[in-house]
Amino acid sequence: MTKHLPPHSVIGQHRTPLRLSRQRRYFVYAVGWGLWLSGALWLLFHYFLMSKGDFGDTPHPLEPWWLRIHAALAFAALWSFGLVWGVHIVAGWHTRRQRVSGSAAVTVLGWLILTGYLLYYLTDDRWRNVSGIAHWSMGLAMPLLLVAHIVLGRRRPQRRIK
Repeated sequence: MTKHLPPHSVIGQHRTPLRLSRQRRYFVYAVGWGLWLSGALWLLFHYFLMSKGDFGDTPHPLEPWWLRIHAALAFAALWSFGLVWGVHIVAGWHTRRQRVSGSAAVTVLGWLILTGYLLYYLTDDRWRNVSGIAHWSMGLAMPLLLVAHIVLGRRRPQRRIK
């Protein structure tokens, strides 16, 4: 047994405890990309696809649907984050690899959860706008962080030559 692997690790197999099963991984990716896409589409429809009405700007009819889809996927994302925490994050912390990018991803996810909660429950428009910008600016950047974490994690560690 290797010193840096958790006790339940099996060496010599293709799948380690750090890696989700294919079905779970695809589920997490689908929820994450769906969440990102629905949020990005809401931003696009909210800020760029309004139409001029008799009483000023009128929201696009699909705008509320993107927000509803985004909110529903946010609940699925909370569940999938719990799955990733139990299967990947705890075991990954013991390996001492990818701690910086993994911690950054968890921090950003926590930020998105907090600001999403504030968007739902804040009633003061000024603070709601601040929370909205804080939410979508980090949310739009999140895929870059996760892709970097995945790419760095798939690199093979260099073997030391003695």
